[in-house]
Amino acid sequence: MKVCLVGSSGGHLTHLYMLKDFWKNEDRFWVTFPKEDAKSLLAEEKVYACHYPTNRNLKNLIKNTFLAFRVLFKEKPDLIISSGAAVAVPFFYLGKLFGAKTIYIEVFDRMDKPTVTGRLVYPVTDKFIVQWEEMKKVYPKAINLGSIFQ
Repeated sequence: MKVCLVGSSGGHLTHLYMLKDFWKNEDRFWVTFPKEDAKSLLAEEKVYACHYPTNRNLKNLIKNTFLAFRVLFKEKPDLIISSGAAVAVPFFYLGKLFGAKTIYIEVFDRMDKPTVTGRLVYPVTDKFIVQWEEMKKVYPKAINLGSIFQ
């Protein structure tokens, strides 16, 4: 299985990295910001740098959509996983067109209100994971797996 892990640097990247037991033995690649934390954490990984800032930035959304098309066409992942933020949006929508399954993990600090990215990818996400039971009122088809920090 080939896995694409896509997310902003910082906390979103940390969330994805914490899933190492799942992805460590899989063929994988990452899409994230070319910032120091990502460069350090992913030094031995295959990484595609995306454009930032992403939130509410139409120019970078367009750039990241073209990037998503190129990367997904080249890599052909079976699964795309993200915990946000906005860079996930073009990868999830184009990923579905390329036949990939998608998993979105809503961030831990959202207990009763959706993120913008969560709302945008919810319609095309195969498995939508929340970390609080209250979030199932916001995302009815979500699965509550509890905190990934455990």
